[in-house]
Amino acid sequence: MGYHLAQRGRPCLILDAGDRIGDPWRQRWDSLRVFTPARYDGLPGWRFPASGWSYPTKDEVADYLESYAARFHLDVCPGERVERLSRDDGGFMVAAGERRYRADHVVVATGGYQAPRIPSFAADLDPGIVQLHSTQYRNPSQLSDGAVLVVGAGNSGGEIAIEAAAAHHTWLAGRDTGQEPLRAGGWGDRVLTPPFWFLLSHVLTVRHALGRKVRQDLSHRGLPLARVRRKDIVAAGIERVPRVVGVAGGKPLLDDGRTLDPGTVVWCTGFRSDFSWIDLPVFDDEGNAMHDRGVVAAAPGLYFIGLFFLYAGNSSLIGGVGRDAAHIAAHITAHQAPHVAEDQALSIAEHQAADVDTRRAPNISGLPVTLTRSNLRLLRSIRRRGARGPSPGR
Repeated sequence: MGYHLAQRGRPCLILDAGDRIGDPWRQRWDSLRVFTPARYDGLPGWRFPASGWSYPTKDEVADYLESYAARFHLDVCPGERVERLSRDDGGFMVAAGERRYRADHVVVATGGYQAPRIPSFAADLDPGIVQLHSTQYRNPSQLSDGAVLVVGAGNSGGEIAIEAAAAHHTWLAGRDTGQEPLRAGGWGDRVLTPPFWFLLSHVLTVRHALGRKVRQDLSHRGLPLARVRRKDIVAAGIERVPRVVGVAGGKPLLDDGRTLDPGTVVWCTGFRSDFSWIDLPVFDDEGNAMHDRGVVAAAPGLYFIGLFFLYAGNSSLIGGVGRDAAHIAAHITAHQAPHVAEDQALSIAEHQAADVDTRRAPNISGLPVTLTRSNLRLLRSIRRRGARGPSPGR
């Protein structure tokens, strides 16, 4: 998003809750790799720096994101967790700790996978059972003695269950989500991935009935297995069991009435959206953002990006989010407020650069975010080049 705004001469400020760019990737389990080959994992302007048919590790993705922000001089403020977004004088007020930012345009780029989904009955399990969500799991050293129950049989569950099975009796609970027809990285996969990516990008979109049907189906049954195959689960000696539906006597209760006695339960039950920090009437009864390809009509100036099927089947994937970002950046540029005098904007930025505590930042009409001392360098650069923005080659 920052890249495409810069290409249009629109400075923006990126607030990131992590201490370091890419931290959400670094904090996943050690052996995680992305499910798409590197040739489809690049962001706009810079291909992923790896062999095209390799599958990058989670740390390689995190480092790529960090290097990308540096390469294009994106103005990122780490450690700024946004706690509230609300209306303010026709624009928006963003609250992050003690800081306040006013902006005419706000893009919510947190994606749709913020809050771990764990069933409420998990609290009734025996306290002696170690419980981890997939976001907390790093490697098998965290597993306690005894058997392991992995709840959720999608990609995360399959991969973690195979790791656990090397030293523990392991159950994998949940319905079969199916599997992709070819093993990732094989010759057949290399032949079919390009047309499949085209399908994800141009056919499976919200503009087509087929795309809307696929979105509805995947929302309720999850994605098919990618790198892990059904036969891999069998070969690892993992016992498939029905869904976990509750707790009986402090133990997990299965759909068929049986109870299990695990030492560890790993919840691979996915995520839910958590937009409770957005104090605006832009959500439906199920908490989903109401938008048209990321543009929110009910709150002009507000946008979402990175959501599942925001526009197409690859809208929430690294290699697919760029097209949606370009669309939103074009919309922001077309609906920008009247131009602000550069001298006035620079004066305000210089004031903020003087180590002044500006907890109530001034409103700068037309900018996606309020100017702070951290984007003074960017503003001066834009001013020198006639508001053309930083070029990709710098």
